Amino acid sequence: MHALVTRRRHGRPLLSVSLCLVLTAALAGLSACRDRVDRSQCDELLARFAELVVKEKMPTAEAEVVKKEQAREREEAARDDNFKNCTTELRASEYRCAMAAPTADTFIKCLE
Repeated sequence: MHALVTRRRHGRPLLSVSLCLVLTAALAGLSACRDRVDRSQCDELLARFAELVVKEKMPTAEAEVVKKEQAREREEAARDDNFKNCTTELRASEYRCAMAAPTADTFIKCLE
């Protein structure tokens, strides 16, 4: 352990360069993991996509019809393999792009 620790003149330990590099690499790995979306964000994406599809298909539909169609679209998308792999495949930047997309086509392009 003493190879990883050096001492200043005042006797306080300092981390060596090699330990700092290891810690930096570990933190970089953690931030890469955080770059993925979580299950709640996947659910938000699904809801947003369903909303966009329904609004494009039926722009003048009544609220009750829109809700039913959204539920159907959600069920259909939830069975899709891409959605099932959402938390392992999708990056936070793609999530942000898709959530800001004004149309279903631009939403899809964000995730490609």
